[in-house]
Amino acid sequence: MSQTAKRHRMSDAERYQAVTTARERFLAGDDRVRGVRPEVATSWYRCREHYHVDPSLSKAPPASAQDESSAEHTLEHEVVFAQLGGAAASISSEVESLGGVVAVTDGAGRILTVQGDKATLARAQDSNMAPWSCWSEWATGTNGMGTALEAPGPVLIRGPEHWCAGFDEWVCAGVAVRDPVTHDAVAVLDVSTWHANLPPEAAAWLSRAVGNARAGLRRRAHDSGAELAAAFAQTRARSGQAVAALDASGKVVIADEGASLFLGVPARVPALDPAVRWQPGLDLRRLARHAIKQARLDHGWVGSTQLVTELSNEPSRLTLRPVFLADQPIGTLAVFGTEHGDQMEHERPEPGLSPPARIVGVSGERMVLLHRPEVRFAEADGNDVWLITEEGRLQAAVHGIDKLEEELTGGEFMRVHRRFIVNLSCVRAVDRGSRGELSLIMDGAAREAVPVSRRNVPAVRRALGL
Repeated sequence: MSQTAKRHRMSDAERYQAVTTARERFLAGDDRVRGVRPEVATSWYRCREHYHVDPSLSKAPPASAQDESSAEHTLEHEVVFAQLGGAAASISSEVESLGGVVAVTDGAGRILTVQGDKATLARAQDSNMAPWSCWSEWATGTNGMGTALEAPGPVLIRGPEHWCAGFDEWVCAGVAVRDPVTHDAVAVLDVSTWHANLPPEAAAWLSRAVGNARAGLRRRAHDSGAELAAAFAQTRARSGQAVAALDASGKVVIADEGASLFLGVPARVPALDPAVRWQPGLDLRRLARHAIKQARLDHGWVGSTQLVTELSNEPSRLTLRPVFLADQPIGTLAVFGTEHGDQMEHERPEPGLSPPARIVGVSGERMVLLHRPEVRFAEADGNDVWLITEEGRLQAAVHGIDKLEEELTGGEFMRVHRRFIVNLSCVRAVDRGSRGELSLIMDGAAREAVPVSRRNVPAVRRALGL
């Protein structure tokens, strides 16, 4: 063996030892994690603080012990599972040549199929890496399949980066296929090896293998946008009320003049592609998800509620009528000024969606666990998000400001601009521009100014009592 190879091997050993030590310290309650990649440190935090996963696990629990309602399989999902099963078979010979295995899970981390090298499959059986087992992060801790369900992109988990020491001999890479409308994980494709590193081309195998499934979901999403726009046109022609078409995530596909005022979006500008759909000034995500869930159970379901909009402090009546494509609910028509059907309760936090006790920031190799009041505001820079705190600017462990907004739902945090989330309790002053625009002056020596987008001005005024 060459001296270069020896040095490389030593660096791997040192890295593994550093990660092992960091995990032991973190298990003991030390939050000062060094030498661990941010996505791994964030996963450990979830495992310790939220999921309470036993780090001594050496086998994944059976899927039959999990809540079956956590993953509702639609026809679209079944198509994705079939596509990924074929994709797994297409790369199985390459994976087998490495002595590895390739697995497919559903959106709850339950293994549907696993294939590959026979000796490694036997090892996998010892860890219950087999059909009818659950590898979600909340069931089995940090691992390639479960952490891919939580992450925005591909993940690689090596040796002691696993939360459970019983899986330290594995190296696994996973990538999730997500619904392009709701961004919920539908399935995961994972490649795992025993006592061997994955080659660099493994990432290309995974990306290529999930490409067809992702393309199919994107086509379906575009078709759903066209169907929602057509349903909007039919309803608008015979209705005297303000109408908008919402997708399954609560974003606006198209709205008429009246609904555009309620929602703070352009009027009669269709957005069929889910990547460019309008984000309303009202948070309609839970209402939209509730409507889709009810429509799956009862195709004739119609619901109603009342919302406080930016136009008035008085609640506005709202009726939601599901829209279907190939017998599957794809969104709703929101009709303002009417109340028909089942009365939906005012929004309340769903189980498991309570705001996290800490926000994870990263500075170099150091992970910082921040209490919520320590964050003055967050600023997006592309897909990176920066937390402005008393400790300086820290990079958020999550990717994308939308994801951070989900984690901070409720309490003192408010999205005031497409690039900014503000801790309202840290607002020291408000600057008014000559054209009605607002800037929020934050606490701290720098007195940073955060702009407020025009459509958010009324909501910010109300929140600050102006």
